[in-house]
Amino acid sequence: MKIQLLPSTFDAQGKATLEQRLTCFLIDDCVTVDAGSIAIALTADQRTKVHDIIVTHPHMDHIASLPIFIDDLYPTLQQPMRVHATPEVIELLERDVFNWNVYPRFSDLKNDYGPVMQYVPIPLNTEFSVAHLKVIAVPVNHIVPTIGLLISDGKSNVAFSSDTAETDAFWKVINETKQLDALLIEASFPDELASLADVSRHFTPSSLSRELKKLNHNGMDILAVHLKATYRDTIVEQLKALQIPKLSVMNPGEIYNW
Repeated sequence: MKIQLLPSTFDAQGKATLEQRLTCFLIDDCVTVDAGSIAIALTADQRTKVHDIIVTHPHMDHIASLPIFIDDLYPTLQQPMRVHATPEVIELLERDVFNWNVYPRFSDLKNDYGPVMQYVPIPLNTEFSVAHLKVIAVPVNHIVPTIGLLISDGKSNVAFSSDTAETDAFWKVINETKQLDALLIEASFPDELASLADVSRHFTPSSLSRELKKLNHNGMDILAVHLKATYRDTIVEQLKALQIPKLSVMNPGEIYNW
């Protein structure tokens, strides 16, 4: 499985920077988990291949450029852009984003080829298919309805925590999986902002360290994501100080293979 954390910022030469303000993971060049930077970071070739977008929750950094992405492709889409989300998140997207005030309700619109956007409801705790992938979605502990994911391509299994604080159902599903190749888990705030992390339901390095004790697997890559850009350097140092084997920070733009 090939996964890339799409960049959200670029330097003057067009090279991805390490600052991450928007969240979007590209899997095998054809499926994304979330869509924060989908409209600004995909290559022209990738734009022609992505037709399935899994939305873990409706916070802006996870959906910011989704409407623009569909808008850009509107005239040329020969099949609908499939937005996979739980019924609760679909309702929030329709109410707050695709509502004719913030952006058009693309689920009601067609181009010369047919519908341009289609919602696909996600079941919880039950395996379902997205393109060539098998996915299990599990509720996690955030301030809006949010899901973590276990994704398999038949050879590799990768878990995505999405935005969360202390949780249990996510670890139960992962621990019941025979093979886990990688865990992508959030670490949003430095330890000094633990109170802010608590109220917004995110991890700091210290709380992440405690949470990882629930993980029964050993030897897989653990990649910290969702580092708030303002505190990135501090969070990176605090994560290193934990000395957790195979724990590192996922770099935007870099391609990871499992």
